[in-house]
Amino acid sequence: MKNEEEVAEGFLRECYAATLDLGEPPIFVTDDGSDDRTLEILKALQADIPKLQIVQHASSAGQSAAVHSAVLVAKSDFIVTLDGDGQNPPDQIAGLLAKFLDADPELALVAGQRAKRNDTLAKRWGSKFANWLRGALLKDGTRDTGCGLKAYRRQAFLALPYFDHMHRYLPALFLRDGWKIDHVDITHRHREAGQSKYNNLNRALVGISDLLAVSWLIRRRKKVRRNDVKIIASSGPSA
Repeated sequence: MKNEEEVAEGFLRECYAATLDLGEPPIFVTDDGSDDRTLEILKALQADIPKLQIVQHASSAGQSAAVHSAVLVAKSDFIVTLDGDGQNPPDQIAGLLAKFLDADPELALVAGQRAKRNDTLAKRWGSKFANWLRGALLKDGTRDTGCGLKAYRRQAFLALPYFDHMHRYLPALFLRDGWKIDHVDITHRHREAGQSKYNNLNRALVGISDLLAVSWLIRRRKKVRRNDVKIIASSGPSA
């Protein structure tokens, strides 16, 4: 969250309610250098949400850094991320996690895809073009990588190459490391308050260089099938 004082309380209470049937796992929220009352509100919420933990950035570092900081301090095997603006519905968290119940050890990412975006026409068309270009170049089979609602294996995520704006390329990066990915269609809500931190111009300025860089990372990855990797343990000293 960055400067989300108007939505922080309602959204975090929704997240808490959505996790009650999941064993009440810890909820981590990164305050990304807010200069409004966001941090104050989050601290007050800890009285009602006992497992709410705040990760504070002294200055704004962006969405990828906010996610990465929280995942580093989390200890769960599986992570679910949501955008802090309240547009990702928390009641759909369980639907993403359910994909992991099939016990496929090769599945590392379940990405939400917005079935219908509730954003401005310019933002929808900008994202549609960006997703088409990314898909054509990276071939990650994902139509909406900008959706913040995702579930993944923590250790697999931390093994990915970290860089600013990496959150837009997670499907391609997981595939690059030999993992399987899956997708779930989700709903998307209107932004009730606050202002978006992105526009088509600032996304385009960094998007082209990022896209080329990720394409290079994929080409340079030495492919090793997971079944071909074996660990031979030491048998210890002879008797």
